[in-house]
Amino acid sequence: MIGLLIVGILVLITIIAIQIGKVTDLTSEIRGEEVVAQRITENQSRWLLVFCAVFLIYCVASAIYYKNSMLGYGPHEAASAHGVRIDGLFNTTLLFTGIVFIATHIALFWFAFKYRRKEGVKSKFFAHNTTLEYVWTGVPAVVMVLLVVNGLVVWNDVMPDIDPSEEVIEFEATGYQFAWDIRYPGPDGKLGTKNFRLIDGANNPLGQDWSDIKNVDDFHATEIYLPVNKKVRVQITAKDVLHNFYLPHFRLKMDAVPGIPTYFVFTPTKTTEEYREELSKYPEWQVPYDESDPNGPQRWELFDYELACAELCGKGHYSMKRIVKIVSEEEYNDWLAQQTSYYVQNVRNTDNDPFKGQLLDYEVAARSAELESEFESAIIMDDPSEASIRLTNVFFNTGSAELKADSKYELDKVAEILKDYSDVSIEISGHTDNTGNTDSNLILSDERAKTVTNYLINKGIVASRLKSVGFGEARPADTNDTAEGRQNNRRIEMRIISQNI
Repeated sequence: MIGLLIVGILVLITIIAIQIGKVTDLTSEIRGEEVVAQRITENQSRWLLVFCAVFLIYCVASAIYYKNSMLGYGPHEAASAHGVRIDGLFNTTLLFTGIVFIATHIALFWFAFKYRRKEGVKSKFFAHNTTLEYVWTGVPAVVMVLLVVNGLVVWNDVMPDIDPSEEVIEFEATGYQFAWDIRYPGPDGKLGTKNFRLIDGANNPLGQDWSDIKNVDDFHATEIYLPVNKKVRVQITAKDVLHNFYLPHFRLKMDAVPGIPTYFVFTPTKTTEEYREELSKYPEWQVPYDESDPNGPQRWELFDYELACAELCGKGHYSMKRIVKIVSEEEYNDWLAQQTSYYVQNVRNTDNDPFKGQLLDYEVAARSAELESEFESAIIMDDPSEASIRLTNVFFNTGSAELKADSKYELDKVAEILKDYSDVSIEISGHTDNTGNTDSNLILSDERAKTVTNYLINKGIVASRLKSVGFGEARPADTNDTAEGRQNNRRIEMRIISQNI
């Protein structure tokens, strides 16, 4: 409806202009060309002054009206450390260009009025004025030099990369039509290498090279989480066309170019909650987020920082949005602890895993912590002998009592625990599945228990604190009807048998 009204008004204005032109032509014929031309000139010169005043007032008033929502003032002041410098550069440039903008428009329309056509007055022409040329060449040159130098200073302060010795949080953003893939390093703090030839939409969307051990703990995220007041380095790249990594609230904008990684370093200074509190002070944010639900949450309550693409990268460009959460360091660490690496979730022990069948450092560390916790839980029981602790990473060659190399990590941890609890004696028991001869299984289980016991003795544990026994297939922990069940039955267990307090 409003659109039809605007079209109607434009059509009416056009008709009026045409009719005025016809009236002017008739008046010219009646009163004479010279008289009419003089009157037209007088009217135009005065209307130009009116237009100048209205135009400049509108420009200034609209800038003031929209300064909070479009110019980064009020609630939308920069939420990053470097953003203050960017805003300062913008304000300095706006000051000088604003003065020139207003002055040139006043001069333009004033000259149109002052030098309007007058009967008997002839224009004066001069071809050269050295002073004027110095002024209109020198003044803009000086102003431009000041603006450029100021811009270079800000650029050099904002754009340098990090020093290798600096503590920094790093993540990677990869743009594609039409979304962002966000990747964080795991506990090692390092992002693994990528190769575009390895990209597989189903199993490897970023082309991570799984033979690079740094990729093992990297995880993918649907939202960007960052701690406040910590320096962040974001690696930026693209998989298909040119994109742009744009965080307007942090004054961060950098192209994502296929094949040419870029970066940006910034420090968030306001958490999401702090920014919301700032917004809550302004009337335009104290309105329902959903107009159809007047009793629902207000706009400021549902505000979130956003990552957008500032490049026209295709029809789905509008959908390239990711939520950015700026939180306290404690909240950030809690969030990190909940993440699981992409490798562990999708690649570990599959045919695509170059480390299939091997124990990796993160698995050893996790099992060590688990084993220590199990032992501590057992030792505080009323009857510790009732708790059997399975040594899940103790392996033997098939049909043999010879330990595999991967077993040393868990057995070394057992030795470490026994040294910490020097008053504890334990029983090492061996178990098998029901495959083969029962007597042979009993002998094999006993030999395996003795092998583990001897390993611990060689690690400095007194032999009198250790007892070994083999149970063969007599004490199954699972069914023997499936391969998985039989594997669970082939095991070494540890049990506390005495404690001298």
